[in-house]
Amino acid sequence: MYEIISAISNYMLPAMIVLIPLYALFRKVPVYESFVEGAKEGFPTAIQIIPHLVGMMFAVAVFRDTGALDFYLQALVPLANWLHIPPDILPIGILRPISGTGSLAFVESIFHTFGPDSFMGKLASTIQASTDTTLYVITVYFGAVGVKKSLYALKVGLLADLIGFIASLVICTIMFGGM
Repeated sequence: MYEIISAISNYMLPAMIVLIPLYALFRKVPVYESFVEGAKEGFPTAIQIIPHLVGMMFAVAVFRDTGALDFYLQALVPLANWLHIPPDILPIGILRPISGTGSLAFVESIFHTFGPDSFMGKLASTIQASTDTTLYVITVYFGAVGVKKSLYALKVGLLADLIGFIASLVICTIMFGGM
């Protein structure tokens, strides 16, 4: 069964890349012209969100480079130990709502230290997949459409990230044998 699913997944993307333009040609849709027109329509949106992206990247860099991340991590270690949360996982939980790339760097570090198939590797992967870059999403998408009042979306997004983090801990502990 694994081999069948693996074969299907290996051919799915190339098949879509071939079949979608073929279907468009069959329907007599000018494929290249439609693509160019869509790119033209998307360009102003890209220009509009650049200031928001620059501001977000600057905030992430300041958060890491000023030592604020390390400060919060050190402050949370006693609580994490009391709750039986591996302290090595904390940077992923803190950075993931802010920066997907930043949290992915910590996942990679866990892979190098513990191995990708270890409990810690599986936990880090599950947290990475179960949470989102909430601040980035709010910055980009709300900035693109001009939404100014995003406080409720921020609260709900961060709560969802916390629930994803906790659910990852619980499910990985049950499925993979604990910390």
